[in-house]
Amino acid sequence: MASSVDLGSKLEGVVSKLVSKGRYGSKSEVIREGVRMVEEREKRLEELDRALERGLADVKAGRTKPAEEVFAELRKRFNGKAKKPAARKSAARAG
Repeated sequence: MASSVDLGSKLEGVVSKLVSKGRYGSKSEVIREGVRMVEEREKRLEELDRALERGLADVKAGRTKPAEEVFAELRKRFNGKAKKPAARKSAARAG
């Protein structure tokens, strides 16, 4: 199915530049890549929408905790457990 698109002068220039630099073999390749990228972005946005819906359902059902409580639990769990790396001693000491 053939399509005709009007990109406008700015986007047409971008497409032409990509083809002239050899990044793409044709203007059609550039357009197809752009549509694939939009499709991928739309999929990620749909996943985000589903995650937000789940989160809102959790809030509505009361399956949440106050942030202060969560942060207190995390501090309790991780304080003292994350050790700082020991200072490395230089193998070749001046002396």
